[in-house]
Amino acid sequence: ERLWQAITDPEETKKYFYGTAVDTDWKPGSPIVYRTGDVHELDGRVVEVVPNQRLVVTFEMTHNPAAKDDPPSRVTWEIEPRNDGVCKLTVTHDDFAEETATYQAVGGGWPYIISGLKTLLETGKPLAA
Repeated sequence: ERLWQAITDPEETKKYFYGTAVDTDWKPGSPIVYRTGDVHELDGRVVEVVPNQRLVVTFEMTHNPAAKDDPPSRVTWEIEPRNDGVCKLTVTHDDFAEETATYQAVGGGWPYIISGLKTLLETGKPLAA
């Protein structure tokens, strides 16, 4: 539940997702925006929501001029509970039309985001920039 909250709560995402707050109603088909203030950094649509287990969204790099014409790709967050009281998080970013500007950019971004999320959950503090 704590991991799910960190993924879906805008006050939490600001702490590890490049300072952006996630904004959506979490209903399939609804828009999802990661924003800094009024600036859309990432846009997409909610595809699937299974609370505390699975979240699938489309992904468009609105903030990156090189990627503005790229078709949406897909991000899947999967949470698997384990017997030791912790859980496994798998994040898959796929459905790229080809090696687009988005494809080139996200390879460096996801390790920072996931490391920041892990640090936040383990220590209660954001990862130092």
